[in-house]
Amino acid sequence: MRFAAPNLLLGNTVLIKHASNCPQSALALEQLFADAGAPPGVYTNLFVSGSKIAGVIGKPEIKGVSLTGSEAAGASVGEHAGKNLKKSVLELGGSDPFIVLDDGGDFARLIEGAATGRMANTGQSCVASKRFFVVGDLYDRFVDGLAQALGELTPGDPQDPSTTLGPLSSERAVTDLAEIVQDALDRGATARVGGHRVDRPGAYFEATVLTGVTEDMRAFSEELFGPVAVVHRATDADDAVRQANNSSFGLGATIFSADVEAARSVADRLDSGMVWINHPTGTAPDLPFGGVERSGYGRELARFGIGEFANHKLIRTVPKESDIAGAGG
Repeated sequence: MRFAAPNLLLGNTVLIKHASNCPQSALALEQLFADAGAPPGVYTNLFVSGSKIAGVIGKPEIKGVSLTGSEAAGASVGEHAGKNLKKSVLELGGSDPFIVLDDGGDFARLIEGAATGRMANTGQSCVASKRFFVVGDLYDRFVDGLAQALGELTPGDPQDPSTTLGPLSSERAVTDLAEIVQDALDRGATARVGGHRVDRPGAYFEATVLTGVTEDMRAFSEELFGPVAVVHRATDADDAVRQANNSSFGLGATIFSADVEAARSVADRLDSGMVWINHPTGTAPDLPFGGVERSGYGRELARFGIGEFANHKLIRTVPKESDIAGAGG
């Protein structure tokens, strides 16, 4: 929808190749357009394999391509788009930093923001806060507070209103996440809460807070796509910026502080496409969305997203010299 809405406003029609693990929701979204009265062909879902996407991109009827997905998928789509001289927008992975300069005088709000930022969609979000950097003496209190908040989450049926910890998207997703966490634990990291699969049927993983994560661990640099937070200690704001920028990703970031000017100074120095201050990174139709570095390029939504797949044309009419002279008197 994020990609389709701006393009439909422009008058472009849209072909969607959904992720292979969500065919039912892909059909449901297509049906929404039909139910709303959209003409056939305005929004069309394609049931094609990833191996056939290069052929689709190469067709002359296709004028541009946008992808939300992994780095590998983005590199492949970008390559095929480039070969065919077609515009592309890539929204890829993220390992978003959450920087705590101080608690702003409201520690409960800080912890709520941290838990919400990490656990949106059970942590399966490109802009979920994944790496936490806490400045100064607040570190121990923050770790305890976040561990308590995540430890109180209750796994269960996602359709049950009492459930506060849902499953991951697939068995493969929970297995991959468990391997990264176990690698960190084997190399000396500490799980302040969680750290393992939930002992129940389904692809559930415990809400987890890791500390003591170092550069030799996979959890330091890889995207943790699930309910696992990594918390680091920072000596000051400069150290927090240095650590936060020590990543190949650059999608979103969050800063919490009572001193908004100090937070803005930190925001200016972060290698990130988006920074939210005193609120977890979010999205809205009127705000541009996108990243830098290996998080991709281009923007979705807002006027920037509308302009990505528009042809920009200059038409300038130069008056005749006699008209200029007459106008001047």
